Amino acid sequence: MNDSGLPQKIVFQFLEKPALNGSLSFSRKRRNQKNNFSALFKLSFLLLLLLPISVFAQLGGTNIYEFLNFSPSARISALGGSLITVVDDDVNLAYANPALLNQAMHQQISFSHNFYLGDTQNGYAAYGHYFKKTKLSTHAGIQYINYGDFDQTDEFGNLNGTFSAAEYAITLGAAYQLSERFSAGANLKTITSRLESYNSFGMTVDAGLVYQDTASRFTATLVIRNMGTQLTTYREDNFEPIPFDMQIGISKRLRYLPFRFSIIYHHLHQWNILYDDPNSDEPTLFLGDAETEESPTSMFFDNLFRHFVFNGEFLFGKKENFRLRVGYNHFMRRELSVDNFRSLAGFSFGAGIKINRFRIDYGRTNFHLAGGTNHLSISTNFREFR
Repeated sequence: MNDSGLPQKIVFQFLEKPALNGSLSFSRKRRNQKNNFSALFKLSFLLLLLLPISVFAQLGGTNIYEFLNFSPSARISALGGSLITVVDDDVNLAYANPALLNQAMHQQISFSHNFYLGDTQNGYAAYGHYFKKTKLSTHAGIQYINYGDFDQTDEFGNLNGTFSAAEYAITLGAAYQLSERFSAGANLKTITSRLESYNSFGMTVDAGLVYQDTASRFTATLVIRNMGTQLTTYREDNFEPIPFDMQIGISKRLRYLPFRFSIIYHHLHQWNILYDDPNSDEPTLFLGDAETEESPTSMFFDNLFRHFVFNGEFLFGKKENFRLRVGYNHFMRRELSVDNFRSLAGFSFGAGIKINRFRIDYGRTNFHLAGGTNHLSISTNFREFR
């Protein structure tokens, strides 16, 4: 047996194929905006004081069902793999933050496919619906990941055949407008996993809260993701951790420029997410490839910025039918960069265009010198066909 709890046979098999994120006056508006920022700052500070600070690090390889953290759409992939702060008609946004569900998503349907590395196929399909009588915005989606075919070998490397592996998650979610500026939502995810002859079944819950000030074009969010457990395990009575996460984020649409930026902070519940590689002497600086002596200060800032995802979206046209996107994920860059080689690891970009009744999105995520992934999405709204 090994630390993951799976039999040694399955570990040898997976090593054969690698798998790799209006009317108010101007002065009154400024005063309200200042009060909003002050309240949000106090709330965030209080959360940081109340949350326990974990001393554990090295996130990769410690959880099962990691595919739950995969980007559900090309738009999100182009924006650094995380977008929990934007309220519009994109039903895919509700996958990570159910509080973003709103009336604009009514009868919106979307299909996405990610051409992942090593013949791995990953995708997501979603549909949104608003119930006027109960004032509930809802959505349903299914996420899949197929790892392809593997060589089945014994501990000596003898080939005994082939096997496959795949995982699925069905998501049901709803949101309710609590007040003019606040909304809350929740997701229920049912997960099935089959890795060769090993099977697992689990359930998780997501919860989100959104604050939106349409006058100042400002949004702030708090999300708790993947609260749950395995109901059946790969091995009897061997329960393994699920990738729990807490995130906060802000988004701001500029007044005189068709640009919206977002800043997202993930792993709010866990401070230290550095991986100490004993074989590497490379310093860890934010965005840095500079060779300076490693210090506690540089390690502090590197760990700090690993929590952040920065992204921006240009919105062109009267109806914002053409969009350009860019994102940066420092955690991904530091984890997947190769020593002494410059690369675009951690950077992502993409575009979206609406043609007639259909919106087509493309996203490119750069993981490593060895390559990246291309993500495609197509969406439409049934109401536009009437």
